[in-house]
Amino acid sequence: MHIKNLHFLKQVAIPELAACEWDYPCPVLPAVEEELARQLHASSLAARIKPGDRIAVTAGSRGIARIDAILALVCGELKRLRAQPFIISAMGSHGGATQEGQREILAGYNITPERIGAPVICSTATIEIGKTPDGMPVFIAQEARAADGILVVNRIKAHTSFQAATESGLLKMLAVGLGRDIGARHIHQRGTRGLKQGIPRTARIIMDTVPVLLGIGIIENARGGIAHITALEPDQLEAEEARLLLQAKALIPAVPFKNVDVLIVAEMGKNISGTGMDTAVIGRRRISGEPEPLFPQVSRIAVLDLSPGSYGNATGLGLADIITRQLYDKIDFEKTWLNIISSTFIERAKIPLTMPTDKSAIQMGLMTCWAAPAAAARVVLIKNTASLGRFFISRTLAAEARQIDRLHGAERFAPLSFSARQTLENCF
Repeated sequence: MHIKNLHFLKQVAIPELAACEWDYPCPVLPAVEEELARQLHASSLAARIKPGDRIAVTAGSRGIARIDAILALVCGELKRLRAQPFIISAMGSHGGATQEGQREILAGYNITPERIGAPVICSTATIEIGKTPDGMPVFIAQEARAADGILVVNRIKAHTSFQAATESGLLKMLAVGLGRDIGARHIHQRGTRGLKQGIPRTARIIMDTVPVLLGIGIIENARGGIAHITALEPDQLEAEEARLLLQAKALIPAVPFKNVDVLIVAEMGKNISGTGMDTAVIGRRRISGEPEPLFPQVSRIAVLDLSPGSYGNATGLGLADIITRQLYDKIDFEKTWLNIISSTFIERAKIPLTMPTDKSAIQMGLMTCWAAPAAAARVVLIKNTASLGRFFISRTLAAEARQIDRLHGAERFAPLSFSARQTLENCF
């Protein structure tokens, strides 16, 4: 899996880098729980619920800011209305498509019965409830079908695989999340067409078949805080999600350089992005037939580690050109392959060139990026694609950096520091 004889890399000089601080616009909602409580009270929720109703509240596999507090407040409001809420895992094939894997993911976000004040149900059972106009079967979690109502909660954001009126949000939570592994596979087996058309069509059938009481749409800012939260009525859900998606896209920055020779990513992971690395940030989708982002144009991407919060799921691995042995050794191939097979985007599961150390991975990127000499390469080092407030650049990008609004630093250039095992010392 890796090259043992690396003597030729000894001559590859790594450029000196300097830290940058990027103070991009980052609106924050100051009182999330208070705003959500106000919206719930102003909604039609109370009129839609009868005492004793069992209400399923969705919880997905993504790390969302304050999600435990949001779900606890929602369940508290439902109990105030004398309903019986329960949390239902809605994460498609994630968590290895097992009850244990789903429960582990939710517990990692502090979504437990003790914290939320309601039962947490993780299951793989589904029921087919219909077919889309093109014949695709529609599935829903058995517990959701048996509930007296569903309250769907999710972050609204750009999808990492396609562009459409609605992408990753409440409709996707209904169609893919509650569809469990089998529902996710049917949608993804139609490629991006299944995502663009299948998600809204499936969600409409679900909303016509089971009582979706309300949607809670969350927009995060680029630093992972909450910028906006909205309670959406069922008849508004699709149109309002489309509007909120535009708002969400305006808040998320990409690597702010048009051309990069080597992008070093300290960590990737499923908890950071659905594809391990956000495709809009790195400028790569790698899906046949789908256009790539216009920028940044990156010649080589070297990824050094897999985040602990990914639980071994290395979906998106194929977006990198080079990885390290430490990343490779952390991969849970069963979880990764199951996720990739469900998505059908197998290009993203291809194993990149695997190098024994952080230093050799960076040097291999420099050696193969077509910059001559390597010391003149345009290099960017980021912690991960969700953390662009602080990053490092080479001197060749300094002049361009000075033209970027609200970006500071890029003055004190110094060699990267490596441990005795050639692991990059903590820069962040």
